[in-house]
Amino acid sequence: MSKATLFDSRIKKYAYCKPPEICRDLGTSALGLSKEQVDAMRERYGKNSFQERKTDTTIQRLRRAFINPFHVILFILGIVSLVTDVFMASNFTRNATTALIIFSMIVISGIIRLIQELRAKSTAAQLDRLIHEKVTVRRNGELREIPGEELVVGDLVLFSAGDRVPADIRLTKVTDLFISQAAITGESAILEKSCRTLCYKEQEPITQLENLAFMATTVISGKGEGIVLAVGTDTLYGGFTKPDSEDKNAFQKGANSIAWVMIRFMAVLVPIVFLILGITGGKWLESFAFALSVAVGLMPEMLPMVITACLAKGSLAMGKKQTIIKDLNAMQSFGSMDVLCMDKTGTLTNESILLEYYMDILGNENTEVLDLAYLNSSYHSGVRNPIDNAILACKSMPGREIHYAKLLTEYQKEDEIPFDYTRKFVSTLVQDSTGNSHLIMKGDIAHILSRCSHVEYRGTRLPMEKDARQSVFSVVGEMLQDGMKVIAVARKHVGTRREITPDDEKDMTLVGYLSFFDAPKQTASESVTALKRLKVIPKILTGDQAAIALSVCRRVGISAEHILTGTQLDEMTDCELKKLVEETHVFAELTPGQKVRLVSALKENGHTVGFLGDGVNDIPALNEANVGISVDTAVDAAKDAADVVLLQKDLNVLEQGVLEGRKTFTNMLKYIKITASSNFGNIFSIICASAFLPFLPMTSIQILLLNLLYDTLCIVLPWDNVDEEEILSPRDWSGKTLKQFMLSFGPISSLFDIVTFLFLYYFLCPALCGGTTYLQLTDPSLKLQYAALFQTGWFLESMWTQVLILHFLRTAKIPFLQSRASAPVVSITLVGILAFTALTFTSGASLFGLTKLPLWYFAFLLLVAFFYMLLSSVTKYFYKNKYQELI
Repeated sequence: MSKATLFDSRIKKYAYCKPPEICRDLGTSALGLSKEQVDAMRERYGKNSFQERKTDTTIQRLRRAFINPFHVILFILGIVSLVTDVFMASNFTRNATTALIIFSMIVISGIIRLIQELRAKSTAAQLDRLIHEKVTVRRNGELREIPGEELVVGDLVLFSAGDRVPADIRLTKVTDLFISQAAITGESAILEKSCRTLCYKEQEPITQLENLAFMATTVISGKGEGIVLAVGTDTLYGGFTKPDSEDKNAFQKGANSIAWVMIRFMAVLVPIVFLILGITGGKWLESFAFALSVAVGLMPEMLPMVITACLAKGSLAMGKKQTIIKDLNAMQSFGSMDVLCMDKTGTLTNESILLEYYMDILGNENTEVLDLAYLNSSYHSGVRNPIDNAILACKSMPGREIHYAKLLTEYQKEDEIPFDYTRKFVSTLVQDSTGNSHLIMKGDIAHILSRCSHVEYRGTRLPMEKDARQSVFSVVGEMLQDGMKVIAVARKHVGTRREITPDDEKDMTLVGYLSFFDAPKQTASESVTALKRLKVIPKILTGDQAAIALSVCRRVGISAEHILTGTQLDEMTDCELKKLVEETHVFAELTPGQKVRLVSALKENGHTVGFLGDGVNDIPALNEANVGISVDTAVDAAKDAADVVLLQKDLNVLEQGVLEGRKTFTNMLKYIKITASSNFGNIFSIICASAFLPFLPMTSIQILLLNLLYDTLCIVLPWDNVDEEEILSPRDWSGKTLKQFMLSFGPISSLFDIVTFLFLYYFLCPALCGGTTYLQLTDPSLKLQYAALFQTGWFLESMWTQVLILHFLRTAKIPFLQSRASAPVVSITLVGILAFTALTFTSGASLFGLTKLPLWYFAFLLLVAFFYMLLSSVTKYFYKNKYQELI
């Protein structure tokens, strides 16, 4: 039986049981659990935690640190080397150096990644402080607040508007309780919950059972109390959670594509080297060992370590710029994001708005409209929004404090139907001092207008005319065009009713309007311009009226030639939407489900989509986007769903985050492309040399040493400068352009390698070994010296050119003149060249088969390096013109 079936069978049955029966079954009571019972329940049912979902266990961190495509390839090569060089070799030829170096690379890279994972955990802990939740429980008859993770099955929990349900709960007491289940169903509809015992229905989905509340869902309005039925991974939410989706895991996809490019090159080159050496030398086992070292030499061994260092450095820099990266891999999505979807409130406009006008149906000032709205906002139990806050602030107006305090005593709340993102209004039932009940409704003009049959003017109730909509917008249209937010207020006398249903929300009387000033931020226009400069297309997805969205977007510079409303969206097919979503940048009057559909359409068109949201209604879209972005003032559920959390809701902060993400991204690509092309050139040189030389151009251990030394220097790349041109466009993290880069610049390296081979074989080595070539030598010691001189000469030439080419290929500009590497990169590479050159003059050089070369050889080396850099620069010019980019 599956986990989902087990969950249904254990939890669903309680929907059909009365609370006393549930208490007896679980061993609790109306007074709550005692301390001993809490410990017993935790032991029996487990903790209220999500270690699997948070991927922060030691085993999972170790897996992420050590298991990746590059490490797997290296590990296989290390095992093969161990078998051929140790287990199958004779005592005289047995040598485990190659295998040890390979395994050392894996261990060093993995340890550095693990250290960064631990640092990322501390960043997550910082976020946890932002999402810290306390839960109110009844234990031993007393109410107390405890951390949510201390909840156990059988606890009695209390929650209210704005809270997130901390476990799966059977409701026992509710007051106007409405819950959003978007976190578990992805649906935007808000459901009303009850505490009544249900009649059994076999086929009824568990999420539709009105007396159950599920973990991670959010209380939109009202209050509730209930018995905890399941905690942690045993909850419905715990069963649904899984590792990052394929859409979110684009980083790993990119890494895999790069690994496959390298594997294809190895699959072609390694057999060629093996066959050439085997045929020419006849030593097949030795040839296999050397071909193995060639495979290792082709791999950018430190890639995982360099990537981790880049991500960690970028994450640290973004943290200083008010941005918390919950997942290091989200840096990639930040760097490649080319569309940013966002609401306008709090992003383009200020989060707090001001009440400007309260007027009757003809636009005259009318305090009764404000009084009705004040009652509605005061008694609305949902999460406060900027409109409610602006209305309630009117009580501080001079001389009005007593009036509004008296108003609340004269009218008492009886019932409500909270705000719904589909209906877009809230209804409150109040009773006056005479016992008469009044239904007060406020919200979106069009939606309220559709439920009104009458209008009220100066105390007289009149039938609504046929052209009522035109009459309304003739009054408020100019304010909407000016970017003001306007809502309608309606009321209805309902006798002595004590409860209301949606059926009561008709035949209303339109009383008037409230108008609010929602001014754009001073930095909004500048921020939008900056995003456009970075080739990130801003798109507004708002629930506000189209006229308001249009006005604000025009003020801040967002194209508003085309605008789509939620109603128009519903009439479109997916194909029509995929076309129009490219041309349209402003979408208004949207429901949460429509936001998800828009994000999905953009993704299907090939965009990397970011979504900036902070409300419960934004959760489905945050989950759907390639990178979900929230703010520290957002509801907890939104922060939990996001990949990135901004400590300040400002597009300037977001712009800095995008820039830092692209810098990080570019520095990773520098290492991958330059190293892979350089390694390819070396291996191609080995193939050419192996076909003609009577000895190996470089031994296995020398190839490994060269790669290890070079990769060690590359650790400094995360701290390199990045040209401004490189970060003005989104970058694609994949192996698509790696092959063309390797085939363009790798052969240039081989060309100068061959020149070096000829110089060493026909000039330098004979000059230092008696004036004859290798084949003419008879003394074995001279042959060894000849080979050592040749191998050392190429080792130095390869190392010099590999390190220097970093400076020439790291930028599309002229290095040192138009673009300078950072001080750490310049100093480390210079020190590296000097140190590794000095290695050949020490006694330790013999351990690697290297020897001292005459100083005049370095004049030739400088000449080779100069012409290599010159030809690379020319090739770089043509490459950029052809492919429109370098890195």
